[in-house]
Amino acid sequence: MRFHTRKWIKPEDLNPNGTLFGGKLLAWIDEECALYSIIQLENSKCVTKYMSEINFQHSARQGDIVEIGIQVLKFGTTSLTLKCEVRNKMTRSTIITIDKVIMVTLDEEGKPTPHGKTKVEFVKDRLQNKV
Repeated sequence: MRFHTRKWIKPEDLNPNGTLFGGKLLAWIDEECALYSIIQLENSKCVTKYMSEINFQHSARQGDIVEIGIQVLKFGTTSLTLKCEVRNKMTRSTIITIDKVIMVTLDEEGKPTPHGKTKVEFVKDRLQNKV
């Protein structure tokens, strides 16, 4: 699993219990999965179709730094299936896991469209191939 983004837990991210609000964390995950899919599938119109069971394992508190990890499980015809884990950067304890997030590429009319991708590609490799 590759960990791409880090977030610093600030007062506005907390729930009344003084821990990271789950909705805020899910929004960060959704955004990270969308960005990853847009870059991977080279289509700016990617949407979340499905998220499997969400497993909160540890809480995060103000001042903690968390990192969001994503792993590609499968390339579908119009979709990309990901796995996600968020962990505390300093302690490496897992905060949340989501076994399956399905992202779908859309055409100009908002309908699922084939993306033609079959494997993980890195932007740096794409740029070298275009030179």
